[in-house]
Amino acid sequence: VHLGVDWIMDWSDRMPATSGAVFRIAVLGGVLVVYALLIAVPFVPGIEIGLSLILMRGADVAVFVYLATIAGLALAFLAGRFMPYTWLHRVFLDLRLTRACRMLDTVQPLTPDRRLALLRRQLPGRLGSHAVTYRYLLLAALINMPGSVLIGGGGGICMLAGLTHLFQWRATLLTIALAVLPIPLAVWLWGPGLLS
Repeated sequence: VHLGVDWIMDWSDRMPATSGAVFRIAVLGGVLVVYALLIAVPFVPGIEIGLSLILMRGADVAVFVYLATIAGLALAFLAGRFMPYTWLHRVFLDLRLTRACRMLDTVQPLTPDRRLALLRRQLPGRLGSHAVTYRYLLLAALINMPGSVLIGGGGGICMLAGLTHLFQWRATLLTIALAVLPIPLAVWLWGPGLLS
């Protein structure tokens, strides 16, 4: 991908100034849309792709990678939020995940308050209370945790958050925006050499 984007950008440099600039913007826009869609997919190491884009194109693209990251994670959250439980139950049943099916049967009819109470009871000791009370901070920490791809990556974590119906969309969008801000901001201020 890196070689292909470099080749396309070099080719666009040989075009007339106005059409070359438009072509470069279109290519970069297309790459960012693909990146946003990839980061929304569970278990895809999206942040690593974003960092690669920043290393390839420099600090100028850091703001756009940041916005694409927010868009992709918000898309994953909304996909989870509007995913029908019956469809998910059928998928789990096809995969013979009977415990997951039983969990869905238990959780689906509950109101958000009763889901929170169930979560508090299921998690051990004070961890349950803190996880529920500070769930937005927990979401931000999980998104930024090294190796989070093993538990679903940013897309999977945000999709699961949407599926629970325990997160309000405005607060979640703000959480995502703040959680993914540090690295793009640092690169934008001090350059991509910071990542090497």
